Amino acid sequence: MKENNFAVIMAGGVGSRFWPVSTAAKPKQFRDLLGKGETLIQTTFRRLTGLVPPHNIYVLTNSIYEHLVKEQLPEVNEEQIVLEPVMRNTAPAVLLAALKIRKKNKNATMVMAPSDHWIENEEAFSKDIKTAYEAVRDQEKIVTLGIKPTFPNTGYGYIKFDPAATEKVKPVDTFTEKPSYEIAKSFLESGNYLWNAGIFIWSVNYIIKSFKKNLPQTYKLFSKKEDLLNTTFEKDFILKTYSSADNISIDYGILEKEQGTVYVIPASFDWNDLGTWGSLYEESLQDENGNVVLNSRLFAENATGNLVSSDKNKVVVIEGIKDHVIVDENEILLIVPRAKEQDIKGIRDRVQKKFGQNLG
Repeated sequence: MKENNFAVIMAGGVGSRFWPVSTAAKPKQFRDLLGKGETLIQTTFRRLTGLVPPHNIYVLTNSIYEHLVKEQLPEVNEEQIVLEPVMRNTAPAVLLAALKIRKKNKNATMVMAPSDHWIENEEAFSKDIKTAYEAVRDQEKIVTLGIKPTFPNTGYGYIKFDPAATEKVKPVDTFTEKPSYEIAKSFLESGNYLWNAGIFIWSVNYIIKSFKKNLPQTYKLFSKKEDLLNTTFEKDFILKTYSSADNISIDYGILEKEQGTVYVIPASFDWNDLGTWGSLYEESLQDENGNVVLNSRLFAENATGNLVSSDKNKVVVIEGIKDHVIVDENEILLIVPRAKEQDIKGIRDRVQKKFGQNLG
């Protein structure tokens, strides 16, 4: 049955909130942000091989990252790398992967997993995914993993469900994408919402059926030449076709349109989407003054709660600085209060506008 399990790693994002370490040329999924000796995409691939044969793991990424995928994941072959010639969000890439997989195995079940998440208990993760695989194998269901929220985060989507439901795989009432702070706060107080981790499981037959119903133009665009997939003509077909696909996420394009077929498993593992420097700070070892030091040698006096990162294991000296992100990477030195970490993406854009696109 394991041969029917497939996985798709989503690895096309730029990770601009991790600028200046994460850049358009080499985004965060291809970097060892946690100092673990492997990059985030390598960690994700290794985690999935406990559930899925390596030859059944596909990587969806932008065409400019093809060399990075091949360099960091030598286990995957050409056919397992799906290259997007232009950015079109997650939905078109997922459909393309599902069509490729169905052509290979019409009984396939598939997990869609981001390439850059931190998961502490990998055994619990595997157990939850196995439960999801069984739930979708012979049924028309879309299953997602939900994370118990710890604070009213406005950067995540929220899943409403009934905590009293006795089954492990629980029906979803609604999805709410990135609510305001007040709404997110009310969600936490109600106790019947989970964070959307962006990890989805379905059978390839059902997700393709859902695309045909909910995003018919994109379905028609890719399915009309399905015979070219997994052949030497695939790249040329995608290059000519991809830009005409809907620019829409799987959340908006499919999940929010499905009625009565979406389910959630409250995750039994700790999770962090590593979306910002602050999230990396939370998951990293702090010294006695609450400072996190990455790829650096820190000399700190009267300095607390800072995240310090540098290239080339540089000695960083700070005095009188509290709760800041300090990143020294190549040509850029970034010093920003941790409380304003969400502004880094906008800061990057303004820096590029003033000094050039080559800076990130």
